[in-house]
Amino acid sequence: ADIRERIEAVQQKAGFVPNVFLALAHRPDEWRAFVAYHDALMEKDPRPGVTLTRAEREMIVVATSGANHCQYCVVAHGAILRIRAKNPLIADQVAINPRKADLDARQHAMLDFAMRVATESHTVTEHDMQVLRGHSFTGDDIWDIAAITAFFAMSNRLANVSGMRHNDEFYLMGRVPKAK
Repeated sequence: ADIRERIEAVQQKAGFVPNVFLALAHRPDEWRAFVAYHDALMEKDPRPGVTLTRAEREMIVVATSGANHCQYCVVAHGAILRIRAKNPLIADQVAINPRKADLDARQHAMLDFAMRVATESHTVTEHDMQVLRGHSFTGDDIWDIAAITAFFAMSNRLANVSGMRHNDEFYLMGRVPKAK
């Protein structure tokens, strides 16, 4: 019942049910844990000690999911990024090449670190942390960047292994004005 309630709430808001909710629902305990951790990482608002915006959190997902070749997450979270950043171009730029995306120096540093965590976490050093602190990232921000990257690495792999297909509705979200 709790899973059905959450899925119906998402359907009410988005107008459709994202396929990830259905794909993971066959294992209810894992679905609950997945959604709870997702929300704990992705739904934070900036506050003392945590400066990452919701749009920046989505940038991390889109960039690292592109590196992990996860079409589902690039398309789905690209839509959320476009909406949260109020920018119809940003998700495509970040997914294809984060280093060429129209971002500020702070966001480039954030994505450089996230990509390093995604592709070669064993090489991360204190110097990497100092670079982020030089861009005003807090310790909690740095943890969140790494945790979002790690969580979506798992999600990317589950989506790829299961052949999860993104919903077509995601393609227009944040690109064209929402119908009234």
